[in-house]
Amino acid sequence: MSLTQDEVMAIGIVIALSEKKRKRSKWTKDWLLKRDHISHTTLMKELKLHPDDWRNYMRMDESTYLELLNLVTPFITCKDTVMRKSISPHERLSATLRFLATGRSLQDLRFSALIATSTLSRIIPETCHAIYKVLKNDYLKFPATEEECKIVGEQFESRWHFPHCLGGVDGKHVWITPPSESESYYWNYKGYNSLVVMAVVNAN
Repeated sequence: MSLTQDEVMAIGIVIALSEKKRKRSKWTKDWLLKRDHISHTTLMKELKLHPDDWRNYMRMDESTYLELLNLVTPFITCKDTVMRKSISPHERLSATLRFLATGRSLQDLRFSALIATSTLSRIIPETCHAIYKVLKNDYLKFPATEEECKIVGEQFESRWHFPHCLGGVDGKHVWITPPSESESYYWNYKGYNSLVVMAVVNAN
C-alpha cells in the first residue's frame, strides 16, 4: 500500500510528538561542580608565592590583575540562584585572560577553568566587553595633536632606541568555533579557525 505525501508527513509528526524527551538526570557534570577545589583559580593561589610564574601564567603581575578585577567586577557580577552558585568575577576574568593569552579552544579551556563550553562562550565576550568599557578612556586612545605624536616618538627613541616611531603593531590568531555555513572563511594558515586581534601600542 502506498501512502500519499500528506499521510507520510502526518505519520512523521505523530512519531515526533510521541517521542518523549529524555529527562536530564543531572544539572551538570560532577567534575564541573568541583570548580572551587581543582580549577586553575586554585593554581593561581599557589602562584602568588612565585611572581614570575604568576606573570607567565596570566601575562600580567598580580597587582595589575587585581586592579583590572576591581574595575570589571561591577559589570560581570551575577547573582546566585536557588539552583546554583554563580560564577565569580575572578573566575570569569581569569578564564577570559587565559583564553586571550593562549588562544586555546573553549573545549580545551573548560578542563582547566571547570566551566562548561557553552557557558564560556557567553562569559568571554561579556568580560571582553567589560574590559573594553573600563579601559577605553585611559588606554585605548591615539595621539590627537602633533605635539602628542612627538612625545610618543621621543619615548620610543629614548626607551627602545627606535626613532621616528609612533606605534608598535602586532596580531594574534584567537581560536574560534566558526559560524555555520562560513566554509573556509575563518580558516588560517596555522590549520584552525580564528579571528585576528590586531593591537597597536605606544612605547610603554
